Amino acid sequence: MKEETKYNIIKKLVDTNGNKQRAAISLGCTVRHINRLIKGYKEHGKEFFVHGNKGRKPVHTLDDSTKQLIVDLYRTKYEGSNLTHYSELLSKFEDINVSPSTIRNILAKSFILSPKAKKTTKKNLTNHLKELKKSAKTNKEINFIQNTLINIEDAHPRRSRAAYSGEILQMDASVHNWFGITKSHLHIAVDDATGTIVGAYFDAQETLNGYYNVLHQILTTYGIPYKFLTDRRTVFEYKQKKSPSIEEDTFTQFGYACKQLGIEIQTSSIAQAKGRVERMFQTLQSRLPIEFRLAGICTIEQANEFLNSYIKEFNDQFALQIDNIKSVFETQPDIEKINLILAVIAERKIDNGSCIKYKNEYYIPTNSHGIAVHYHKGISGLVINSFDNQLYISIKDQVYSLKLIPKHSISSKNFDFIETPKVPKKKYIPPMNHPWKQSSFNEYCKRQAHRQKLIA
Repeated sequence: MKEETKYNIIKKLVDTNGNKQRAAISLGCTVRHINRLIKGYKEHGKEFFVHGNKGRKPVHTLDDSTKQLIVDLYRTKYEGSNLTHYSELLSKFEDINVSPSTIRNILAKSFILSPKAKKTTKKNLTNHLKELKKSAKTNKEINFIQNTLINIEDAHPRRSRAAYSGEILQMDASVHNWFGITKSHLHIAVDDATGTIVGAYFDAQETLNGYYNVLHQILTTYGIPYKFLTDRRTVFEYKQKKSPSIEEDTFTQFGYACKQLGIEIQTSSIAQAKGRVERMFQTLQSRLPIEFRLAGICTIEQANEFLNSYIKEFNDQFALQIDNIKSVFETQPDIEKINLILAVIAERKIDNGSCIKYKNEYYIPTNSHGIAVHYHKGISGLVINSFDNQLYISIKDQVYSLKLIPKHSISSKNFDFIETPKVPKKKYIPPMNHPWKQSSFNEYCKRQAHRQKLIA
């Protein structure tokens, strides 16, 4: 347009022998430059006003084949990744160094938006596609446009971060096709002050085991936090009304474990109240499946192993520097205490053989010297399955180890040569102040049941 304007003004000036001062004002230049333009017009005509770079591509312009490769890779190998992550992946695996803004422009021409595109951007593209759909002439074009139309989603509002690291940890689980065709649940805890993922664990369902593993990572790596913020669909502080036994009442067990550690639990039915962990899931859902696919991850065990290194790299890239933020994590408990606190418990009664049945196996209580302890039939106790899979039983606030009774004897004293037995090694038995005392736990359950009635 500038070239056309210059040509018309100079042509009119020469044809009418007009005022050079007025022409200079119109073009924003000097009279001396007007004389140069007049001379060029007389010698070369309209071609003089055409810029020398017209029709020539800049040196740094990507060729069409590279642009098409970027589009094809995003639709196949790196499908679903956000554009910043996609730029990193292209540089790391494909040796294509382009900025996220360049990728955005290339993909936009193929009607592909970032998973994190704003509402206005999605709305503008939707309106544009609707206009194109009206003017489309073939069914193929109509179907392509229809499949490209994007649904508009609302964003979560922001809120201030906590002042100190360890003050509030937002905890939740997300079900997603993280790898393979079967959905699984990723349990994570995010520090509200720094945005650091302090614990992450995959499980087939949203389970007590998943949250216990996250809490174990927090306790062994950082220490005891002040508060957990969860949502009420996975609340950990009341006894389920229809729970037939303590063993299935996993929520109360997590709440009691937190009580022993002095961790508060705050719940909310509003997802935006824990927006930090919700947005973290959005980021992980756009990144982790791509990373899993590239690493060949296809099982939960492989995924949990992969998380050990990936979460550290993720925090180094995205979390705030903790150097400038004070930490209020308390000192880590010793590993034996952690294993006992993060235990799954179940009520059992002594049968007429002085044993209890647990997971279709029979066990007999023994003391620290391996000597069997006998109780009358009907005496109840709490079976404690510790985090490191050691089995104990608490009877009248006395703790014993549980010894498995095999269905068949390992050897025969009549037909097998049996060496003189060695002195058995003294087995560790938790002290009297162990966390899962039957009386204190029962009292806790009663208080939680009473609190639930008041809420209802």
